[in-house]
Amino acid sequence: MQALERTIIDTNWITILLVSLLVFIFLLKGISVKRLKRIAFSFLNIGAIEDEIEENNSFFNAFKSLIFVFSTTVLSLVLYKALVYYFSSFKQGLIVFFKVFGLVFTYFIVKKLLEFLFFQLFMLSKQVKFFLFSKAIYLYSVSLFLLIGIVLVEYSQLNTSFLVYFSLVLFSIRFLLYVINNKNLILKELFYFILYLCAFEIAPLFILFKLLF
Repeated sequence: MQALERTIIDTNWITILLVSLLVFIFLLKGISVKRLKRIAFSFLNIGAIEDEIEENNSFFNAFKSLIFVFSTTVLSLVLYKALVYYFSSFKQGLIVFFKVFGLVFTYFIVKKLLEFLFFQLFMLSKQVKFFLFSKAIYLYSVSLFLLIGIVLVEYSQLNTSFLVYFSLVLFSIRFLLYVINNKNLILKELFYFILYLCAFEIAPLFILFKLLF
């Protein structure tokens, strides 16, 4: 009976969270339908990314702030569900999710602040600017698709392993696309690209994982 009650409670807060994420999408749509469509289909059209960067090249604005929080929440929920599914010792519940969200949010906000500072201090080239902005846009696109995956897992017969594999496929596509679209810059500065991956992508993820356990 207690296990059943806990499942109902978990379903309730996840449902409320998913409804809140849908509200975020409606807010983003209200701000700019065109920008939301660009981001959603950026995987299929590199021109949409170029238009987005050209027309909205600031690091911070209302649309970007909203979609950043949306993306962080979706990724936190995916991480939470994966940890609960694969690690029996990992606790469940809303409070635990907020801890995961706090760590993921801190991880991304520190990355964005560092990228912003480097961009402002060193006046990075147009190629580097495209690399940074396209990486963020692809991440937002992944988050929109992951929301669909979460809903399918939550309200169908699919289990969390589907969500994990779906996430891996999307992030693999994201990585391949920004490598392909920035191949000239990466090949030219291969050493710095590897250094960037280690310092800004791999090391923070390792620290995040350690903090969760």
